[in-house]
Amino acid sequence: MMSADPPVFRFAPSPTGHLHLGHAYSALLNKQLAEEAGGRLLLRIEDIDTSRCRPEYEAAMLDDLAWLGLKLEQPVRRQSEHQEEYRAILEQLKAKGLVYPSFASRAEAKALAGARGPDWPTDPDGVPLYAGPERDWSEAQKVEALEQGEQVAWRLDMLKAAEMAGPLTWKEAEEGEVACDPRDWGDVVIARVGSSTSYHLSVVLDDAVQGVSHIVRGTDLRAATAVHRLLQTLLDLPQPTYRHHGLVLDEEGSKLSKRDGAQSLAQLRAEGATPTDIASMVGL
Repeated sequence: MMSADPPVFRFAPSPTGHLHLGHAYSALLNKQLAEEAGGRLLLRIEDIDTSRCRPEYEAAMLDDLAWLGLKLEQPVRRQSEHQEEYRAILEQLKAKGLVYPSFASRAEAKALAGARGPDWPTDPDGVPLYAGPERDWSEAQKVEALEQGEQVAWRLDMLKAAEMAGPLTWKEAEEGEVACDPRDWGDVVIARVGSSTSYHLSVVLDDAVQGVSHIVRGTDLRAATAVHRLLQTLLDLPQPTYRHHGLVLDEEGSKLSKRDGAQSLAQLRAEGATPTDIASMVGL
């Protein structure tokens, strides 16, 4: 009797700044769980945001991870090298009639939602749902707009997509099946012009291509799992098991953030911290 394939875990940071304790916790927890399960741990570089990702951040990140004791399989998957793959699955969604062109910038989208009044719904992250008119345009109107306007993104027609997919759940470790409703997110951006993808689209394809069976990530991404399960269902991709861990918080109880200047692993290393110290600081 053939043995089952070993479980596959992944750590997937973005090189938009230096790693901090929150990243260390997620990376070390993935390493621990992979070892306990006799599985593999992969690294993925999520670098589709070309305006913020920097080679020097990636180099520093790889150095930090090696210092923490993570043995990374090669080659490392970099999202920036797989735009054609993302474009191909975007075309699948277009063929199903599930996406439409959007012409509103972030500021314009905010203004459109504001014009709907204070009771206009927001997504789980607190961002107003998209209120632009393009979803209801005729095909002729969309074609004309694409020929004349400056398109910003492709958005998912969430109502149509959710109806096509039917009821959705995800497998949460230690909880079992969790019911979810991606309609809470409204018409999410599936691809930005010039990129051919978005976080949601690229992450579900990457996990499928890499054979990831166990996704261990922070609770700040738990709600987004509804969108990922929707896309996995629409694109006939495998369903992994999820585990959403608690976050490392600052002294004020807020999530650590690169943008907010959270103390980096490089700074802690310079101050004399060891990998054992870091593991202790994050509770592992």
